[in-house]
Order: sequence, then structure tokens, then C-alpha cells
Amino acid sequence: MSLQRPGGRDVPSVKGRPPEAQEIARVSCVRHFYPDRTQVYICGLDFVLYAGERVVLLGPNGAGKTTLLLHLMGFLRPAEGLVRVFGLEPYRDFERLRRRLGVVFQRVEEQIIGPTVRDDIAFGLLGLGWRRDRAAARVEEIAARLRIEGLLGKIPHYLSYGEQKKVALAGALAGDPELLILDEPFEGLDPRSRGEMARLLLDLNREKGTALLFSTHDPGLVPGLAERVYVMGQGRILASGRPDQVFWDERLLREAGLEPPPLVEVFRPLLDAGLPVGRPLSAGDAVQRLLRAFWAARVGRSGAVAVEPDEE
Repeated sequence: MSLQRPGGRDVPSVKGRPPEAQEIARVSCVRHFYPDRTQVYICGLDFVLYAGERVVLLGPNGAGKTTLLLHLMGFLRPAEGLVRVFGLEPYRDFERLRRRLGVVFQRVEEQIIGPTVRDDIAFGLLGLGWRRDRAAARVEEIAARLRIEGLLGKIPHYLSYGEQKKVALAGALAGDPELLILDEPFEGLDPRSRGEMARLLLDLNREKGTALLFSTHDPGLVPGLAERVYVMGQGRILASGRPDQVFWDERLLREAGLEPPPLVEVFRPLLDAGLPVGRPLSAGDAVQRLLRAFWAARVGRSGAVAVEPDEE
């Protein structure tokens, strides 16, 4: 699969996706006017999402990521263009759509409204018509999955930011959605909390087949999360491709208004110097590549056989 730019074919294939994979969301050249008459026009490539996929919207602040997501969620009505989720128009069919969609906002404090964590997680289920006993059992189940059982009786707004993110995620997952949309889910989290959140989401995708759509401005988060990436800049979808293609495309990242990840800036001079270190996507990958290059060079100098260190 090559990096897709506007004018190319519709949607690049992803290794492992069956050819009959179902398209569940599409956005095509959407224009929106905010109340202050600010205009956002998102065009370039069509945005397309398939069932069970993990997709990242990557772009700087102001690129249009949140506007695109709010259209998919049904909170904004397009002035022109096409928005479809599960074959529905999100703004018009909001009540039908919300049974199949989970959402975590960038500012989670704006979506946590229950007097206790237990009440907040149950709120959406009761709104969908669940019986109280069934909703209560589901709250216990999802709290155990996210390891927040000890928070159920607490007041949400006294929790840490990382705990609030988990509460918002629990509410989004309670109805067992087919698609989970997360706007900058890792912003403001410390490294440990980011790791916990990422593992929870990847486990959810693997075990239940839930499609995941993230937005982020950090290219370094992309390789561990996404199967496919859309790069946004200046209100346009500039390109789509695999994480490794986007991660190492410095020109594309700068066109979008993003800085290349530190790994790229460190390894690019090594590659330019002809060193066989490849293109790592993570710190662990980088260490292993450097060790292999070191031992290969050592063997080459000595003409002897050297024993490489065990790889973890």
C-alpha cells in the first residue's frame, strides 16, 4: 500500500483486512459554519473507516480534526458535503446512531455529569431504555474491565485527570458500541496513564472488534495505535497511509504543520550516512536495530564471529 494523496484511488488497502470489509463511516468535502461565522472546509481525500479498524486522525491544533469528529458524532450539521456513519446521517439520525457509537471528548469533564462515578456510567444506559438492574450489572462489569471498581462511589470531579478519562471511557463503552471515537484521548496524561489507556483500547479492538477512531497531534503516538492514518493540515485531509509511511515522511508532516518524531530526527542522519539501522517506529525497536548494527560492524572489523545479546 502506497501513501495515498488527493487524486489517488479511493481507499488504500490494509494488510489483514478482508476484501469484503464493511465501510461504516465516510466524510466527503464537508463545510461547516460556526455561530461566529468561522468557516471550516474539510476536503482533499475522503475520510473512510471500515468495521474493526483502528484509524488515527493526525494533525496540529486547528487542522479540523475535532470538527470532523463532531460531524461523525452527530453534534454538527454540515452546510454542504457528505457525512455517513453506519449508512445514517449523524445529525438527522442521532437517536438511532447513538446506540452504536461511543464517544470520549477531549475535555472529559464536559461529558461527566453524574453525581457519582456509578451514576455517570449508568446514565447513558438508562437513557437508552435499559432496566436499572441490567444497567447496574453492566456498570459493575465495565468498571471491573477498566479496573475502576474502587471509584464507583466517588464524586467524579474530585478524581485525577487520568481517572476522569477512564470514567468517560467507561461511559462510552457501557453500551458496547461498534465504533468508539476519541478526541485527543492521551492529552494531559502522564506516560503510565497513556500506556494503560492504549492497552485498554487495543485489547477492546482485538477482543470485541470495536472500530477505533482517535485524533492526536503527536506523530509519536501513531505507530502503536493505528492500522491507518489520515494526516490533516489547514482544513484538508492531505494523505492517508500506514503508520510507518506517515511516521517517516518528514515532508508530509511539515506540510501538515507537525514536527517529525524524535526517533526520525535521530535516525535520519544515521541513514543518510549509510548506516544499516533501518526505520524504527518505537524506542524498543530503535535499541534492537542499533544493537544489530553495532554487532554487525564489530564482526566486520574483526572478521570473527560475535555473539549478539539476547533480544527481549
